[in-house]
Amino acid sequence: MNWINNVVRPRIRSFLKPKDTGSENLWVKDPESGEMVFYRDLEANMWVVPNSGYHMKIKATDRLSTFLDEGRYQSVPLPAAAQDPLKFRDSKRYTDRLKDQRLKTGMEDSVLVATGELFGTAVTVGVQDFDFLGGSLGMAAGSAIITGLETAVRNRTAFILFVASGGARMQEGILSLMQLPRTTVAVLRLREAGLPFIVVLTNPTTGGVTASYAMLGDVHIAEPGALIGFAGARVIEQTIREKLPKGFQRSEYLYEHGMVDMVVHRHNLRETIGSLVGILTRAEAREELSATAPARLATPISATSGEDLPQMAEAAHAE
Repeated sequence: MNWINNVVRPRIRSFLKPKDTGSENLWVKDPESGEMVFYRDLEANMWVVPNSGYHMKIKATDRLSTFLDEGRYQSVPLPAAAQDPLKFRDSKRYTDRLKDQRLKTGMEDSVLVATGELFGTAVTVGVQDFDFLGGSLGMAAGSAIITGLETAVRNRTAFILFVASGGARMQEGILSLMQLPRTTVAVLRLREAGLPFIVVLTNPTTGGVTASYAMLGDVHIAEPGALIGFAGARVIEQTIREKLPKGFQRSEYLYEHGMVDMVVHRHNLRETIGSLVGILTRAEAREELSATAPARLATPISATSGEDLPQMAEAAHAE
């Protein structure tokens, strides 16, 4: 019996298991149009489908290497957190899920923090990776974001956060929800230091993350077509007993209704955020921008490329 279990069955499984041909030979299906896109073409286009413009999810390391100057960055050491504070188990133990996710993504948790340069200006960047348990916010992720904000204060840099999350991590219960006020306090400390906090909302940004630091930025940028909201559309419809408008909770709808400042294509994020950092980290411009904030917020901002930003910088300097 042991011979059958230990030798025969594993060999049968090895014959039936499909061979891994390597990611470079894979075709990826566009969720929007159904088009099949060659993996390497998609990777070369920063994970944006060439024809439809659909923005696929992107790994945290890929995000940093395409965003910062020459793809160079220095990872910030993150504090360790309790692995399984509630001894949670559903169909699988939480500790086993964490092990699987770390093996799959190569990350310790859902948030990566790094320092680098953006057009020659030092910045601190945080990235949430949706591949790690849906980018959910737990104790480790909350501590990572706080570490990123504190690093920005210590280094006197802007903090740029790319958000992608399904919300709070249910396996950590109330301890996950405690990260909402913790991160909010850290954002306030960055603001007291007079440093900019730029949030990039990617697909999806939902739940407790939207209810905390994701909506506390000085500037909110969204990628095209990103799902952004607190509760799901179906839950809202059942609660208010009304049909929601077309495109509800998508970045373009939120831009039209004043919830985000701009919708920017992934190819233009570097230039747009670089211009914003240049404006907001100049002391004299920062003082003038804060003094005239209501008037400037009423001025429409480009919803595609951020091409109005240089003119805004010149106007701020001239005033």
